[in-house]
Amino acid sequence: MKSTGNTTVAELVQARWGDHRTGLRHAGGELSHHRVTAGAAARAALLADLLPRRGEPHVGVLLDNTPEYPMWLSAAALAGAAVAGINPTRRGAELARDILHTDCRVLVTERAHLPLLDGLELPSVRILVTDTDAYEELLAPYADAKPEIARGAGPKSRMLLYFTSGSTGAPKAAICSQGRLAAAGASLVEHFGVRASDTHYICMPMFHGNAVIADWAPALAAGAGVALRARFSASSFLSDVRDFGATYFTYVGRAVQYILATPEGADDRENPLRVGFGTEAGAVDAARFEERFGVRLVEGYGSSEGGAAIQRTPGTPAGAIGRAAPGDDLAVVDPGTRRECEAARFAADGRLLNGSAAIGELVNRGPNPFEGYWRNEQAQAERVRGGWYWTGDLFYRDGNGFLYFAGRTDDRLRVDSENLAAAVIEGILARYEGAEAVAVYAVPDPVAGDQVMAAVAPPRGSSFDPLSFSEFLLAQGDLGTKMAPRFVRVVERMPVTATNKVARSELRRVGFRCGGLVWWRPPGDAEYRRLTAADVVSLVAQYRVRGREALLDV
Repeated sequence: MKSTGNTTVAELVQARWGDHRTGLRHAGGELSHHRVTAGAAARAALLADLLPRRGEPHVGVLLDNTPEYPMWLSAAALAGAAVAGINPTRRGAELARDILHTDCRVLVTERAHLPLLDGLELPSVRILVTDTDAYEELLAPYADAKPEIARGAGPKSRMLLYFTSGSTGAPKAAICSQGRLAAAGASLVEHFGVRASDTHYICMPMFHGNAVIADWAPALAAGAGVALRARFSASSFLSDVRDFGATYFTYVGRAVQYILATPEGADDRENPLRVGFGTEAGAVDAARFEERFGVRLVEGYGSSEGGAAIQRTPGTPAGAIGRAAPGDDLAVVDPGTRRECEAARFAADGRLLNGSAAIGELVNRGPNPFEGYWRNEQAQAERVRGGWYWTGDLFYRDGNGFLYFAGRTDDRLRVDSENLAAAVIEGILARYEGAEAVAVYAVPDPVAGDQVMAAVAPPRGSSFDPLSFSEFLLAQGDLGTKMAPRFVRVVERMPVTATNKVARSELRRVGFRCGGLVWWRPPGDAEYRRLTAADVVSLVAQYRVRGREALLDV
């Protein structure tokens, strides 16, 4: 999708008026498309009376995936307002900052989240609590409202302010217009052949762009139904899919790994799913998912802000994401020189031979639909530099133009003067059968650069076997000599963000001083042994002698 398009989300909402097919399924029952649209119309009319005549028409939504969420998205579109998705895992001053930074005049929440607001100073913010009698009474006068589109609501009207997570600093609120959201939905309808009879299962949190842009929007564009899971549950995934008749779902981060970790059943393949679309499942787990459930996972790439997209096409090699979407001028460049990196060269076993020269940052040198950040000129200037859109993601490209994801720019490691990408190492370690989940990240080296550290979550009921892990590493022909982890932290469950992405900043921050079970290979040793308190003291002393101790706290 290269332009915002002329269709608006409001027009797509309005088109469902009079459609009495089932449009929304949830744990509490079903609603027709018409009832969802009627609910949106009532909320849009209420919103018109609540929002001040002056100021920004922004509505904060602090909800789980309840029916209120899509109704408020639709209501905002009709009213020409924008929804700021508020992350319920944020706390205190950070939560207040998100609400105030996006200039929310109205905040829609539920009783379960009210404790999060206790003690917060939110001047001039009207709070609506959806599961209360007062809320129903407030809506009652608008029950007969029709889905009329507010004057001035058009393709360029702000529709979403969705926060993009960063490893440092406060999250940035990316802007998405009605036209861009509608065009994104239409593009996915065409790409996946979405039908009006489909049901899109929305189990990722709707405050995140993935659930709205890649799941809700294509359903709306096709006139398909949606099914909501209040909060992601791996153990409920398959039963939900069957109960709701879901044919499509999206995922991010470790969600697929968590689903695969649930007990297998002989009838797992008996489900209505046709396809899953998302990011960061990895080739190994995507293959396992298809083998177990009979469902193809399509790994895609689209920067959260919409500035670059990669499409998977027939013939895409294993491990690759795809090629640049039509109209994109994507390149993998060295951020320091702005020169294109070498084409990737592979050994017969698939090992990347020239990672240091081939891995760089993905940029879009052509026109792109990035619409900026809300009131954050500095972040916007960093994203668009010298006329190029810088994704902040590491890639490498083969000689045929296929692009391979290599991690985030803050996931690059430099070991013994060689640049490595955490995602590449993770892809190899993911084959280890003694791990349910693996994360790779950098810890500072006492002398210079980094050392490789991995967090490993063994399968439920089992423990980490350092000897088995060492033997596994030796058997991996594509594991470079500097890729083997120096430290291995054993965790019961991988720490993740609210969107199921690995909380790498948390892992990096504590490093090998995490206080839990850590195995390590001292320099020159061939086997892993337990990292003791005395080892930690000795290691920290090495950093101190070389003036690098402060790096352990970054």
